[in-house]
Amino acid sequence: MEGWNRVTVQEAARLLGISEGAVRARIHRGTLETERDSGTVYVRLNADDTTNERTERSELVQTLREYNAALERQLNAEREASAELRRIVAGLVQRIPELEAPSEPREAPETATESAEGVERRGFWSRLFGG
Repeated sequence: MEGWNRVTVQEAARLLGISEGAVRARIHRGTLETERDSGTVYVRLNADDTTNERTERSELVQTLREYNAALERQLNAEREASAELRRIVAGLVQRIPELEAPSEPREAPETATESAEGVERRGFWSRLFGG
């Protein structure tokens, strides 16, 4: 057969750009043709197979590199946003004075209402329930 090369498993792995284990797995699945000669396994490769494998692999590697670069840019942007938020929070925390507990209890809020006798003070609940 023209266009076919008979190579060892190691050479097939190198030509296809995959591991020897992957070549053996393909042999086991029957996706690669083999020959046995004096106990040595040879893989029969078509010249187009090696070219297609390399092209697909290089395209996949390029795609993964681009995706990785995009993820790195996104991660850096998130880190910058997080650092900015930490700076804002730190500035706000410095502006808030330390809160102290009141020394004496506060009285319930009251409002003044006018009556026939002058100003009358009523509490919230009595205003709410009309007392």
